Amino acid sequence: MSHSGRNRRTVRLSRALGVPLTPKAARYFEVRPYPPGEHGRARRRTESEYALGLRQKQLLRAQYGIRETQMRNTFDEARRSQGRTGDVLVELLEMRLDALVLRAGLARTIAQARQAVVHRHILVDGVRVDRPSFRVTPGQVVSVHAKSAQMTPFQVAAAGAHRDVLPTLPKYLEVDLANLRVVLVRRPTRDEVPVTCDVSKVVEYYAR
Repeated sequence: MSHSGRNRRTVRLSRALGVPLTPKAARYFEVRPYPPGEHGRARRRTESEYALGLRQKQLLRAQYGIRETQMRNTFDEARRSQGRTGDVLVELLEMRLDALVLRAGLARTIAQARQAVVHRHILVDGVRVDRPSFRVTPGQVVSVHAKSAQMTPFQVAAAGAHRDVLPTLPKYLEVDLANLRVVLVRRPTRDEVPVTCDVSKVVEYYAR
């Protein structure tokens, strides 16, 4: 799929879910916030609990750009952990390497963040990591490889252009954009994570 094709798909998905998933989608969303299709402007019919849970699950998946299998596996891990399952689910997703690359402003979208990791531009504690799902732990340093840092996308990131369109930097990250360096200071808490989702509905969906 072409870059423009992916953009159109993301815009349509954003409108369907009711949340802009990228900065570009946000601009379209301001103009046409209703779902796509000829009935998009009509009031949505009352949804079943199952449908509500499905929508919230799709919304959370879309914001992290992950497959259903990854989502389910993370949910199962969250359910086995201490704490509220929904909150733990979001916290675990937020510690994915691609999510932190995005949150810090090293990329503009989750797709760009994932691509940066897969193409081996990203280091964790000085070692290349090419798995977007890699779980970063508190104290670890995420950075851009010295050669990759000279590439235009990362020079743009170093100038702060991505952070300008992203949510406020959460306190669990310590970011030195000029040097393309990020530290996960501590584990995130659900109320700090800038994602839009009713996680209780996600838990109900998977608990069925």
